[in-house]
This record gives sequence, structure tokens and C-alpha cells, in this order.
Amino acid sequence: MRILITGGTLVTPYQRLPGHTLVVQDGQIAALEPHPVASQPGDQVIDAQGMWVAPGMIDVHVHGGDGCDTMDATPLALETIARFFAAHGVTAFLPTTMTCPGEAITAAVENVRRSPSTPNGAAHLGVHLEGPYLNASHKGAQPATHLRNPDPAEYQQWFDSGVIRLVTVAPELDGALDMIGTGVARGIEFAVGHSSAEYACVLEAADRGLRQVTHTFNGMSPLHHREPGVLGAALSDDRLFAQIISDGIHVHPAVVKALIRAKGVDRTLLITDAMRAAGLPGGTYDLGGQEIAVHDGIARTASGSLAGSTLTMDRALRNVIEFAGLELGDALKMATTTPAATLGLSGCKGVLAPGADADIILLTQDLEVALTMVAGRVVYSRPQ
Repeated sequence: MRILITGGTLVTPYQRLPGHTLVVQDGQIAALEPHPVASQPGDQVIDAQGMWVAPGMIDVHVHGGDGCDTMDATPLALETIARFFAAHGVTAFLPTTMTCPGEAITAAVENVRRSPSTPNGAAHLGVHLEGPYLNASHKGAQPATHLRNPDPAEYQQWFDSGVIRLVTVAPELDGALDMIGTGVARGIEFAVGHSSAEYACVLEAADRGLRQVTHTFNGMSPLHHREPGVLGAALSDDRLFAQIISDGIHVHPAVVKALIRAKGVDRTLLITDAMRAAGLPGGTYDLGGQEIAVHDGIARTASGSLAGSTLTMDRALRNVIEFAGLELGDALKMATTTPAATLGLSGCKGVLAPGADADIILLTQDLEVALTMVAGRVVYSRPQ
């Protein structure tokens, strides 16, 4: 069966293509036709009149939402999260762990390994392991009691699961550089985060294959003109992709704009770092065994540290357009093609092109999500 998406303006995101028809078949994009396509018996026609037709967004750093968390380690939690994300334009994500005892992390990793992506939500692409190999001096909301140095006997079992796609690590810890080399040889991506590393250490980690910076500006040694630190490496090393939480809380809008000017949209990627309170009212929630207070959409630990966010990717997209004065295509790159590139999925995800996965969203003129499609299957449609 073919699916014809007609009447909208395609944002590939490299081009705007008004008047085109997007043809989907067998879970992939078959064609971008510059004219209306006549439907045949059995075709499904989706009218996108007045809407933007764009690639689905990819969130590589997100803990949970709608009351559930990756560390719940249940299929129902993953399904709930996936459905919630789909309603906000996410078609693929990395369930992200917390610093916890080893058995709790193993349970979360195994849950992802055993749980296929839900047919009614965003697809998970494997695990983002955030912690436990982080520096206590920049722990943020990571529980200090469980922070530790990398232990091959521990992390090798997680690597052996085959579902670890990204690891956030403090490269200055004993054994971290060896872990990066081991993981990169197995196709795993690494990010520096929750780190007090000096500039030279970050560059050495990049020499070993580290390629991302976790929630840039948050949880890292600051920029100093004589010791650039993690932030200096993030801003100056073209090998590094910079994650950013564009909620206007974690990073001031002017600083978001400055980061994009420094790195460009092809080296900056939007993340939410959302926790289970995303999509829910204020109150008290759990994060890694800690009590987190959420007020006015801001999540904090008892000590006042920010504890993830309640941000969604569609809101992040709208925010970054406002903060940095971007046009839609450039903003979309940071949520589609750039995160796809960090995962080695360029041309497959994050783009409207023949042969790419049919992960597609329809956005209203106000950039609200009207429809989400994953692998050619509609998983969310906004109620009329």
C-alpha cells in the first residue's frame, strides 16, 4: 500500500518544497514528486494542506515522560514514553539511564534489549548510558553515592548487550579513556558530560573517538581564558557535536544563540533531557531514587540543582527558532539530520529523501504536531 502526503510544504530540511507529494511505500520514502500524484485503489491519502511536512525528530538524551522513566525497567514504561514522545514529534529516541547501582542499570539495559519498539509510538534506537562514570564535582542530579570510576568488569556486560548506542562519561576519571577506546571499537558513541576535565583531556578523549558534549554548559568545567576546560573544547573542536537543552532555563536564550553561532546547526543538536514529569502537572517525582520537586515546569533536587527538564522536542524546536532567530529548516536540522549524523544514520533517518525511513511529522503553521508517522505507520494524530 502506498501513502500519499499531499497539499503541504515539504521541509527536507535542506529545502522547502511547496506543492510536492511525498510518496511512502513499505515503510520508506519512495519519492518526492513535484506535482500531485493520482491515487490508486488501496492508497492512503493524507491531506497536509497548510502544514509543514518534515522529518521526524530524534532525541538522543531523554530519561522519560508522562509519569514513566527508563530506570523503571518495564515494557509498559518504554511504551508509555514512546507514545508520549510521538505526540510531540519524536520518531526515534535513546532511552537514557541514571547513575544507580549496577543491577538497576543492567535491568534498564535488559528491558530495552528485550522490548521491541511499540507499534504506537516513537522507536527506541538503543540506550544512552548517562553515568555512573561521572565526576562528583559536576554531578548535578546524578546521585553521588553511586558515582564511580569505569570498571571493565561492569561496563563490558552492558556493551555485550548490543543496545548501548551512546555513553556520557567524565574522561578525566581513571580508566575512562580506555573505556572510550574499547567502546568506539564496538561502534558505541561517547559524550563528555558531568565532567571537570581540562581542555587537553577532552581533546585526548576526542582523539580516542569521543564525539559529543552532553547538555552543553550544564555539568562541566566552565570556559576560562587560560584553561578552556570542557566548554572550551566543545566550542572550539570541530569534531564535537554539542547537545543543548533549549528550554530557556538550563541555558539563557542568548547563550543558546551564541552556541549555534559557534558550532553551526550541523554540529548542534537539540535534546530534552526530560524526566518523568514531562507532560504532567507540578508536584513531587522520582529521579534515580531521589525526590524531585517540579514547580512551573522546572525540576529541582532538594539541594536546588536542576534535575533534567520537562521539555518536549516540539517546544525545543519552537524555542530555538525564537532564541536564535532561525528559519524552520535550520532549526529542524538540529532535531533531525544532526542527531541522525551522531548515530551514524545519515540518509536513513532525519531527512525526507528517497530511500530514507518514513519517519515523518506534520506541523501546523504554529509548529504544533498534527501527525507523527514512524516507518510508514501513523502513530499519532492530533484530535480534531
